[in-house]
Amino acid sequence: MEVQVWRADVKERVVTNEPVPKDWEHLGGRGLIARILLDEIPATCDPLGPFNKLIFAPGLLVGHAVSSCDRISIGGKSPLTGGVKESNAGGSTGLKLAHLGIKALILEGAPMEDRWWILHLSANGGRYEPADDLVGLGVYQTAQRLLDRYGPKIGIALIGPGGEMRLSAAGVLNLDKDREPSRISARGGLGAVMGAKRLKAIVIDSSGGEKPPLADPELFKAAQKQYTKELIDHPQIASYANYGTAVMTHMSDGFGGIPTRNYSSGTFEGVEKISGEAMRDLLLARGGASNPTHACMTGCTIRCSNVFGDEMGNKIVSPVEYETIGMVGANLGIDDLDAIARLNWELNDLGLDSIEIGAALGVAAEAGLMEFGDAKRAIELITEIRQGTVLGRVLGSGAAVAGRVLGVRRVPVAKGQAMAGYDPRAIKGTGVTYATSPQGADHTAGLTIRAKVNHLDPKGQMEISRISQIKMAGYDTLGVCLFGGFGFANAPGSIRDLLKGRYGWDVGDDVLQELGRETLKLERSFNRAAGFGPEDDRLPEWMTTEPLPPHYSVFDVPREDLDRVFDWT
Repeated sequence: MEVQVWRADVKERVVTNEPVPKDWEHLGGRGLIARILLDEIPATCDPLGPFNKLIFAPGLLVGHAVSSCDRISIGGKSPLTGGVKESNAGGSTGLKLAHLGIKALILEGAPMEDRWWILHLSANGGRYEPADDLVGLGVYQTAQRLLDRYGPKIGIALIGPGGEMRLSAAGVLNLDKDREPSRISARGGLGAVMGAKRLKAIVIDSSGGEKPPLADPELFKAAQKQYTKELIDHPQIASYANYGTAVMTHMSDGFGGIPTRNYSSGTFEGVEKISGEAMRDLLLARGGASNPTHACMTGCTIRCSNVFGDEMGNKIVSPVEYETIGMVGANLGIDDLDAIARLNWELNDLGLDSIEIGAALGVAAEAGLMEFGDAKRAIELITEIRQGTVLGRVLGSGAAVAGRVLGVRRVPVAKGQAMAGYDPRAIKGTGVTYATSPQGADHTAGLTIRAKVNHLDPKGQMEISRISQIKMAGYDTLGVCLFGGFGFANAPGSIRDLLKGRYGWDVGDDVLQELGRETLKLERSFNRAAGFGPEDDRLPEWMTTEPLPPHYSVFDVPREDLDRVFDWT
C-alpha cells in the first residue's frame, strides 16, 4: 500500500492523490499540520476564506491499534486565535484514514454555491454526495442517518449546527469505537473551517484498505508489548480506568485551581457532588447503559472514558470529561452531574467546544444574563445558540467575543481561546503554557499539574512548561494520547523501536523531544508570519492583579521567563 496525500477540492468537487513530499515524510499528526500550514497557507489569510485549508493527519504511530496511539489530528488556521491550530481526538477516524494509506487529507478551496456535501472516501478514491437532508441536524441524528446509509463499519468526521453557522467555538466530531459521535476535535473553531468548506461530513470506508506496512514486524511487536505492559502496570492507569479524567476534579480543587463562577475562586463548595468518585458511584448504582470505564479507541487498555446514564440507566451522553465538569459545572456554579451531562449532550449535538462555551457562559453569568448555579438558564442560553439568535451567535463565537460584547473584563482567554479547568494563578506552570503555546490557552499543549513542585511559586515554572510543551508536541505528532505517556515513560526506547519497526528509521532515544521541538518551531514560525509577537505570549492583565481565593495568588511569572520558554539549546 502506497501512502499518499489526498486533496479534496471543494470548489471543483474532485479528490486527487499525490506522493508525500520528502519534507513531510518524517512527520505526522500535529507536526505535519504545522509543516503543511507553513508550506501552503498564507499566514495572514482569512481563516474562513478560500486560502485556508482543513487538514486531517493521523499520527506517525496510527494504524496498528497500539493502545492509545491511534489519534487523529485536525488543523488549519484558527478562526478563534488567528494562528496555528491543531486539535486531536480519539475514536476511529485516524485508524480508518491510515488503513486507506492517507498520510494527510487536505480540504482546500471554497465552494461556488451554497450547497452542503458529504465527502466519501474509500479504497476507490473520493467522491462528493449531496447532504441537503442533513443540513440543520445535530450530530447524533446526522451520524445515525449516515450509518444507516453507508453501513455500520464506516468512520465519520462531521460538524453540527455550530459548524454550519461558522461559529468560532465549533469543533469536528468523530465516531468512537461504538459508533457514537462523541470524540470531538473541539478547540480553535476548526468546525467553522469545515463549515466554510460546506462539508457536513466526511465518511470513511476503509473496508478495502489494510494496516500500514511494517519494516520490522518483530521489532514493532516487541516494542508494543513492552509499552503495553508498562502502561497496564502503571499505578495511575487504574485511577483513570475507575474515574476517568474526572479524577482531576478533586486534584484541581485541592490545588485551589478549579475555575469557579467565572474564575472568581479556585475552590468549589459543590466539588464532592461532581467529583470522579461521585460520578463512578452514581453510574455503578444506576447500571443499565451507565459505565464508568469505557474505551474510545479500539485496543485502548486505559479506558478512561465513560457512559453517563440517567436514573433509569438510559444513556444521556458519553463521555463526561473533567474539562466539561470544570467549565460547565464549577465555572457556572452547577453541582449536579445530571445537569452537567445534559449540557454536555446539547453542546455535543451542536458540535461545540464545552470548554469555550463554558467560559462564554461564565462571562454571560458575570454580565447578569444568568444566575450562577442555574442549569435551566444555561440550557436556555445554549438553545439561543441552536436557534442562531444574535445572543446565541455571540456566545457561540467564544468567551473573548462574549466578553467584548457584554462588557466583562474577567475573561479567561489567551490568544483569544478560553482556558480549560486549571486556573493559572494557582497552577502557574500551566499558566506559562496557556500564555506561550502557539495553540493558545490549551491545557493539552502542556499541563503541569502533576509536576512535583510548589505550583504557587513563580520560580521554575517556565522550565516545567517548556519540558511539558515539547513532550506533548511530540506525542501529538506521533498520534499518542496524553495518558499513553505513562507507559512510554517507563518503557525507554519503545518509541524509538516502534518507529524503526514501522518505518525502518534509525532514530535516537530522544526522538520524542526532537519531534516536539521541530513541531513547536514550525508552529511559532507560522504564527510569526501571521503577525504574532512576544506581546501575544501573555495572560490577561486581570490575572496578574486579581488575587485568586483561597491562596490569594496572582499570575506573577516574570515576562522575561515567558519570553525564554522556547530558547532551548
